[in-house]
Amino acid sequence: MLLRIPEILSKTEVARCRQVIDQAEWGDGNATSGHQSALAKNNQQLPEGSPAARQVGNAILDALGRSPVFISAALPLKVFPPLFNRYAGGQAFGTHVDNAIRQLRGSDFRIRSDLSCTLFLSEPDDYDGGELSVEDTYGVHRVKLPAGDLVLYPASSLHHVTPVTRGARTSSFFWLQSMVRDDANRGLLFDLDRSIQTLGADRGHGDAEVIRLTGIYHNLLRQWADC
Repeated sequence: MLLRIPEILSKTEVARCRQVIDQAEWGDGNATSGHQSALAKNNQQLPEGSPAARQVGNAILDALGRSPVFISAALPLKVFPPLFNRYAGGQAFGTHVDNAIRQLRGSDFRIRSDLSCTLFLSEPDDYDGGELSVEDTYGVHRVKLPAGDLVLYPASSLHHVTPVTRGARTSSFFWLQSMVRDDANRGLLFDLDRSIQTLGADRGHGDAEVIRLTGIYHNLLRQWADC
């Protein structure tokens, strides 16, 4: 499932985040790369665990916790602290797949990367190129979203970032371990939850059919959840 979630951050929140990270010291993006990614990756990145990354990362985590769509779609168990990258001057990231296990440096915190997330922090008109291209059985999906919007997609997907030929593309990226490992099962739960919410808004959440469907949702979640 590839899902766009608009306005995780408001424009005001984006501006505040950019003010912090734009003034920080950036380094080589390969600082957090695995072997395969290092061969394909050419960008800049905020050092993992730097004060700016922690400050803005915490703001993003708070925003994710306020998004019902994100919670419903991802069913997050653990979220890796957000990282930040920047592409400019022809920089790109070739086709790769994300590491299955991500460990936070200097800690025992690690996750199974079920889902990858990219939160755009530059407006599309600020740069040329820089599309996130995600491959699935239906082809290649090119993603270039307004600042503050997030795209959620399976971490097992082949994906790449096309060269940025004008301006700069700044974004946050991170991974999460879902309570539901299987992408298809997670998608079914998301569709069911959206239908329950729509029906509940129309009939009221005390309606017998809404209650029955809610029970089905939780019984499926109980069957599939790994937490």
